Amino acid sequence: MATDTMKFYATGRRKTAVARIWMFGGDGNITINRRDAEHYLTRTTNMKIVEQPLLATGTSDQYDVWCTAKGGGLSGQAGAIRLGIARALLRVSEEYRDALKGSGYLTRDARKKERKKYGRKGARARFQFSKR
Repeated sequence: MATDTMKFYATGRRKTAVARIWMFGGDGNITINRRDAEHYLTRTTNMKIVEQPLLATGTSDQYDVWCTAKGGGLSGQAGAIRLGIARALLRVSEEYRDALKGSGYLTRDARKKERKKYGRKGARARFQFSKR
C-alpha cells in the first residue's frame, strides 16, 4: 500500500470538542487549525496527549497530521485529536490495533458535563435548606 500519496481521515470527540484528522505520509509534523501544534497547545501535557498514539505505534516520524479542532477547551481538544489520530492510524493499518487498544487510545471517553436541573443550584447541588 502506497501510504505516501494516500490521505487517511478520522474524527475524534471528547466532551464538547470535535477534531477532524487528515493523516498522510510525511516527517511527523502536526498542524492544528493551521498552526503548529506546539504553538496551539500551550501546555506540554496536551502536546504529549496528542503524540501518544503515534509514539505507541512507532510512527511519529512517518506521518504528517493536519487537523481542525473546535468546541470545548484545549484539553478536550487534545483528547479529541488523540482519538482521531488513533482512528486514522487504524485506517492506515489494522496491525496497530493491539498497541492502540491496549493503551486505551481507541476508547471514546463519554464523560460530559451534567446539565443543571431546575429548582437546584447546579446539576446536583441544592440551595441551602433551613427548617425555620
